[in-house]
Amino acid sequence: MAQYERYVASGEINSTVADGPAILEQLTTTYADQAQDTMDGLTVTGDTWWFNVRASNTEPLLRLNVEGDDEATMAQVRDDVLAVIRG
Repeated sequence: MAQYERYVASGEINSTVADGPAILEQLTTTYADQAQDTMDGLTVTGDTWWFNVRASNTEPLLRLNVEGDDEATMAQVRDDVLAVIRG
């Protein structure tokens, strides 16, 4: 399957939060210069990466998935987004 995988993926990362909507709004503002979609949580797309953050329906969690063209890109985006979520 590796030959068909376009990006390096973080896998789902769960973070317990007190105010998920406020964090999603902060991410929307932080990444205002990138393409965004709010169909299922918040999806932000850059040139060489994308991430999705969505609230759990049953727990006080935000679920983050990040993909990037390479490991370093994915890790940087993951760490930047987690810094906002867990701030």
